[in-house]
Amino acid sequence: MRSTSGGGGPARRGGGGPAGRRGAGPAWRRGAGPGGKWWPLAAVALGNVLLLVDVTIVNSALPRIADGLGATLTSLQWVLDIYALALAALLMVAGSAADLLGRRRLYVAGLTLFALASLACGLAPDAGVLVAARAVQGAGAAAMFATTTPLLMATYQGRDRGVAFGVWGGASGAAAAAGPVLGGLLTEYVDWRAIFLVNLPLTAVAVWITVRRVPESHGDLPRPRNSVGGRPLTLIDWPGAGCFTVCAGALTYGLMRGGERGWTESGTLAALGGAALALLAFIVVERRVRRPLLDLALLRRPSFAALLVAALLAQAAAFPYLTFVGLWVQNVLGLSPVRAGLAVTPMALMSLLVGALGGRVLQRMAPQLPVGIGMVLVGAGVLLEYALLGGGAAQPAGGADWTALLPGLAVSGLGIGAAMPVLVPSALGAVPPQRAGMASGAMNTFQQLGYALGIAVLGTVFADALHGVHPGAAQQRASGSAPGAVRPYAIPGCRPGALRRSSPRPHTQVNPLISFHIP
Repeated sequence: MRSTSGGGGPARRGGGGPAGRRGAGPAWRRGAGPGGKWWPLAAVALGNVLLLVDVTIVNSALPRIADGLGATLTSLQWVLDIYALALAALLMVAGSAADLLGRRRLYVAGLTLFALASLACGLAPDAGVLVAARAVQGAGAAAMFATTTPLLMATYQGRDRGVAFGVWGGASGAAAAAGPVLGGLLTEYVDWRAIFLVNLPLTAVAVWITVRRVPESHGDLPRPRNSVGGRPLTLIDWPGAGCFTVCAGALTYGLMRGGERGWTESGTLAALGGAALALLAFIVVERRVRRPLLDLALLRRPSFAALLVAALLAQAAAFPYLTFVGLWVQNVLGLSPVRAGLAVTPMALMSLLVGALGGRVLQRMAPQLPVGIGMVLVGAGVLLEYALLGGGAAQPAGGADWTALLPGLAVSGLGIGAAMPVLVPSALGAVPPQRAGMASGAMNTFQQLGYALGIAVLGTVFADALHGVHPGAAQQRASGSAPGAVRPYAIPGCRPGALRRSSPRPHTQVNPLISFHIP
């Protein structure tokens, strides 16, 4: 890599003649000049923050989205799940495409697609359009996510690389903490549509910096004929990507439909059966193609296979339930979107603290120790919340309020901070060096898949638990009705038939007209 230090005369800036001007382009793109070497880091970190924030920024806005679009609980699940599914399904294929076509080129394309989809989300007239736009947004996020690490690896070396990855990791953690709070602020003081429209100026800044300051790079791949720009698109495992996408989507749909309509219903069985067939097809394809998305031989390594399972389970256990915590504290306890976002931040803050203070120690341990302890702590935190909230009662026992969540969230955050930073480095160490990129992509894919499946499963549990729930004290005071009266209560779209639809009173704002009747 060329020198990026600040001082410099004409020779360093490429001035002086034709040769100097020809050499100026790459050095300038790499950010030559005082402090300019960190421009690529700024572009990559900004894009990474945007795609990660959009995983959680929606959580605090879900009740307002349901109210504005008449969305059911199942529709809200798809608003969250389709983004994670598109991200998971396309992450590995996006990594292959980036190596072939150019990482900067695909990163800019991903940012552009992400911005256009964000605009469509912000203007969505109904839940169906919002779900479709979120799928496209997830596709753009996959292109961004697959290229951030390779761009940093190609741009920085030595000590600068360590600094770059430290800032990138810290920004990612901050994004997890900021998402629910930012979503609450925008929802409460602007409008729920602002959580998507705010992406537009930020992606424009990221694209501008990337085009002007980030150098292009490619993977080390052969250049046969029938290629685009000298690099073959035919090397991408399109059949494998298609089979994996069908498998993940059908499984998620089957889990949601089973919770809504029953596990023996024909549509549920067809979806789950289709997922099984797609998985078998994926295995067959990956064993036969020349450049598979996932080399199945890696799964015969016990450590790598165990880490993939741990990533999926940890993600499914740690994060999806926060979505339903947000719905519960707003719809049952009557918290505002901002307070709902703040209520779940202890988990992210504790995770950041553990990573910052104990990251080096954790990396020196055998991976099974921090991963195992981390998963135990995540489970212990959830059980602590369960106990403090009255053993599964939908309303807190003994007058407890949302603060009963805080100890459990903090304990779970300790577990996340211990387990998550170790997963990817451990996976890379469990495979041959030439498979490091594939291992990293598989690990990130399984994490996103765990989130999507967790949303699908917990949505069923959440809907069942809220049948017959009484509004919290804040809701009773707001409505001015006495205990024991029959009151409409707005929880978006639980199991059809379990709750009857009613018309909203003129002075009462009711979500999509699905009401609880309180005896």
